[in-house]
Order: sequence, then C-alpha cells, then structure tokens
Amino acid sequence: MAENNDHDHQFESADAGASMSYPMQCSALRKNGHVIIKGRPCKIVDMSTSKTGKHGHAKVKLVALDIFTGNKYEDLSPSTHNMDVPNVKREEYSLINIDDDFLNLMDSDGAMKDDIRLPSGDLGQQITAEFETGKELAVTVLTSMGEEAVISFKEAASK
Repeated sequence: MAENNDHDHQFESADAGASMSYPMQCSALRKNGHVIIKGRPCKIVDMSTSKTGKHGHAKVKLVALDIFTGNKYEDLSPSTHNMDVPNVKREEYSLINIDDDFLNLMDSDGAMKDDIRLPSGDLGQQITAEFETGKELAVTVLTSMGEEAVISFKEAASK
C-alpha cells in the first residue's frame, strides 16, 4: 500500500470544555428559563405564543432581562425554530477580603479566586458594609458565556 501523507493532520489546539450554549426549540422555552437574545444571556420574564396565521408558523414573543446588566430584550421567533440557551452556572464562595474593587473569594475546595469585581450599586454597598462589621459572608457568583458576576450574598453558616 502506498504511503499517502494527505491524511496527516496536526491540530494546534482543541477545546474539550463545554459549549457556552445549546439549541432548544422556541416552543420548549419557559418563563424563568434562559435564552440568548442579541448575543446576551437573558432570563425570560414573559412569553406569549400567537396562533398560526394563514401563512406560516405560530410565533413566540419573548421578553427577557440580561442576567448581568438587567437590560430588557425582546425577540419574536417561529415556535418551531431553535434558539440558543446559555449554560448558566451558579457557585457559592466564601468572601475572604475586599481589595480595591475586587473580591478575594475561596471555593469549597480551598481554591482562591480574585478576579471578580465588587458589584456596583446597592448590592456592592451592602456587601462592603456587612463585611466591615466582621461577618463571614458567602457570595453567589453567576457564570455564563465567559462572564462572571456576584448576584447575591448571605451570612455564612457558622461551623
């Protein structure tokens, strides 16, 4: 058999990580679920389905809020079409310190994380005020599509 070098491929990098999103049929989306609208991960706050017209499909109207900025987005799509749904992960960390505008966090395995910004507005002020009183705090970090943000906090359970 003759040697054929046309099949020698070299891959510089491969990503074995999970995808940032997955497809889901519009009609299967639900209120309080997630969807990507205009490239942003959003939480669905309202949705309505119109009847099929003389020509075509039933349409689904989605109203959703960006999970990081709170911006409102709307989309209209045929119910049989697929929409992207972001992979959203929620993790709890212990707050170790507040350094400038960044939080020093530790997960349950003891790994440190210090690249999360202190949230702006009331949430950030509440975290700072509670932390300065000496309370041990646990913060909840939401991760989706390469973005991370603190969405809530609570007093850590005493051991």
